[in-house]
Amino acid sequence: MGFFAMYSERVRDHCAATRNAGRLADPSGTAIVKSPVDSDTVLVTLRIERGLIGDVKFKCMGCAVAIACSSMATEMVLGKSVEEASQISEQAVADALGSIPEYKMRCRNLAPEAIRLAIEDWRSRLDEHGAPPL
Repeated sequence: MGFFAMYSERVRDHCAATRNAGRLADPSGTAIVKSPVDSDTVLVTLRIERGLIGDVKFKCMGCAVAIACSSMATEMVLGKSVEEASQISEQAVADALGSIPEYKMRCRNLAPEAIRLAIEDWRSRLDEHGAPPL
């Protein structure tokens, strides 16, 4: 059994053919999250248009699970309302990817946390009337 074979088909797919990889120019919100237990790091940039996640990109330096979770999490929030996207759970991402080895479960936390923090960054940029900065 090869190293990659220990992961579900969805983890392998999202790692080998990542969705939404990259970085947005002029994002509405940005966040970076580093794992407290290893060197995994995820950067999320998102564009919010009329209260919806219009575009989202990630850059991940980490293991196959961290990359796959980042890819899946961005897919899950694209087109969702800010409220829905900020509710994304680590367990929902793990469930969407299928089986993740127990010792890799911390890796699933990075992207959802980065998405929530990027939304918070966007909110912090709004003026007192809720308008984005010019």
